[in-house]
Amino acid sequence: MRLATFSADGQTHYGAITEAGAVALNHRFPEWPTLFEAIVAGGLSALTKAATGADVTHTEFDFEMVMPDARRILCVGVNFPDRNAEYKDGSAQPKYMSLFPRFASGFTGHNRPLIRPPENHTLDYEGEVAIVIGKTGRRIKPGDAYDHIAALTLCNEGTIRDWVRHAKFNVTQGKNWDRSGAIGPWLVPFTDASQLDDARIVTTVNGEVRQDDTLNRMMFPIREEIAYISTFMTLQPGDIIVTGTPTGAGARFDPPRYLVPGDVVEITVEGIGTLRNTIEDEVV
Repeated sequence: MRLATFSADGQTHYGAITEAGAVALNHRFPEWPTLFEAIVAGGLSALTKAATGADVTHTEFDFEMVMPDARRILCVGVNFPDRNAEYKDGSAQPKYMSLFPRFASGFTGHNRPLIRPPENHTLDYEGEVAIVIGKTGRRIKPGDAYDHIAALTLCNEGTIRDWVRHAKFNVTQGKNWDRSGAIGPWLVPFTDASQLDDARIVTTVNGEVRQDDTLNRMMFPIREEIAYISTFMTLQPGDIIVTGTPTGAGARFDPPRYLVPGDVVEITVEGIGTLRNTIEDEVV
């Protein structure tokens, strides 16, 4: 089952995506106006049941950021061994993971353009798996961590590289330009550990493979991410954790290979899907 937020005929809907089109479900669940609120209420199984065998309601639609009203998005940085080496600072694997917040306004949906701002043209890509929390937890043990995941999706954690260097120890301003990244195309319910443990993530730019790695090589596996984060904050349904990107981002080439208008970035994980975005300059 693939659950997405989409727009059609001037209205925003959520529902299931099939080979034939979209099945809007929000009108069947007025108590859950958005997909985020359905997640908060533990409604994935009800949505799946309602979508099974239902008629397609839309054959023409546009994808939106999968949960545009998500309240908390937390990202894990530098989480692959080769990625750590890319920094060329001689540092060993860190003892603790790096974390930073992103906000929903910084993301767009599948098949939408990432926006390059006029202030700076160092727009870069980062292909990642994102998890959506479905069960409240604090001080979660690693062995119990997967029990708190409701669904999986993909993220292009687009970054304005020059702006992550504006302060001594903070990357927030380079990570939150409006519509500089994307999350989607949809949510896939998390039902089996193999969906993460056996996952391979591939990022291409204009068909050229730039990132290709497996999640089992993460320095801080997703179980540990959930355990660590839940030590200092109570994880709540609807929280999104963007789990880390492999080596191969554009900034690490010599010279850097930043995104330009007309580029096409695709991030693929078997069992989740492909997140595709083009690049456009902001019109001001």
